[in-house]
Amino acid sequence: MSIHEVFMPALSSTMTEGKIVSWVKSPGDKVEKGETVVVVESDKADMDVETFYEGFLAHIIVEAGETAPVGSAIAFIAETEAEIEHAKSLANSSGAAATPTSSPEPIPATASVATPALSQNGSNHKEGRLVVSPRARKLAKELKVDLTTLQGSGPHGRIVAEDVEALSNKGKQPATAPVAPPTPVPTSAPVASPAPRTPAPAPVVAAVPGQIVPLTTFQNAVVRNMVATISVPVFRVGYTITTDGLDKLYKQIKSKGVTMTALLAKAVAVTLQKHPLLNASYSDQGIVYHSDINISVAVAMDDGGLITPVLQNADAVDIYSLSRNWKSLVERARAKQLQPQEYNSGTFTLSNLGMFGVDTFDAILPPGQGSILAIGASRPQVVATPDGLFGVRQQMQVNITSDHRIIYGAHAAAFLQDLAKLIETNPQSLTM
Repeated sequence: MSIHEVFMPALSSTMTEGKIVSWVKSPGDKVEKGETVVVVESDKADMDVETFYEGFLAHIIVEAGETAPVGSAIAFIAETEAEIEHAKSLANSSGAAATPTSSPEPIPATASVATPALSQNGSNHKEGRLVVSPRARKLAKELKVDLTTLQGSGPHGRIVAEDVEALSNKGKQPATAPVAPPTPVPTSAPVASPAPRTPAPAPVVAAVPGQIVPLTTFQNAVVRNMVATISVPVFRVGYTITTDGLDKLYKQIKSKGVTMTALLAKAVAVTLQKHPLLNASYSDQGIVYHSDINISVAVAMDDGGLITPVLQNADAVDIYSLSRNWKSLVERARAKQLQPQEYNSGTFTLSNLGMFGVDTFDAILPPGQGSILAIGASRPQVVATPDGLFGVRQQMQVNITSDHRIIYGAHAAAFLQDLAKLIETNPQSLTM
């Protein structure tokens, strides 16, 4: 038998089910080996899923907008057109259940996630082929742009629609193929469009009294993570930090693209160099001391979810590059384009509600980490000065939540003391 199943892939270690964002191919379409056939929403991002086989997309089991458990069949691929009807009958006879189906021969899973690794020269080729987003491929076809001439700007060198548009605007496409600005092309056949690379923010469902609004995939992921922390014994320590020097530095370098989030992440990362235990995590085998200092920062999503993009090696990256990285991470997080390592590799987390005017709060410890720092707003406070007088200082409240299995009160207090010292007496060092 030459009919293969496309299975719902596991796109992250915590993923138990996936949602079909869109089918790039429609039933009856020809598919090539390694070609994207469907876009799947995981816990944190939309990912392209490829096929290991060439043939024809014979039947879709799980339609766009529906969810299916990891490992369940979501479509059939037939190797020849003549087998399409047989695949449909097979689906009908099995009830198109969203569970791995059986067949006379062992059928390997056909889905793989398009997360290519860069070659040493930074190329976006993977095993001799280009790594291109579905939208970019479609746009290149419309504009008659040669994809092999492009250097991708997406994750891992992936060619995205913006790369195609940039080349088209510069007039670098072949002179024999003048192209007008792209316009929507109507089609009489219903075609599943690929997930947009820069989608508009998802509308928040308005609450109606008495109505039950189902949780989104993101929200369900947050639920699982929060429940997983219930069994962890934690404690919390608060500290007041004067921010006059940090605020002054921020005003000086803000015009260069530096963000306060990057400054705080940098300050925490530098302080963690002296306190590796605060950057560690618990395991059944003992304390895991991480080799890198990767700062996760909580970001609220427009659809009600929560994601923590990671500033990797934040202690070693200069503040200007760190700020550029952060801007890119936030943009791609809200467009659901982050790669798994960009949101699941954190070793310490920051949660900053100070931007909303919150004075103080406690944060919940993320699974797999030892500490999370909650940051409140910086406000003018009347304080007693060392000379016995009164003065006004900008101060913020921070609260750290730590895993008490490996971190004790004195450890957390020493970390906060050094963090305050850095911010209060030597913030300029963050730019070095």
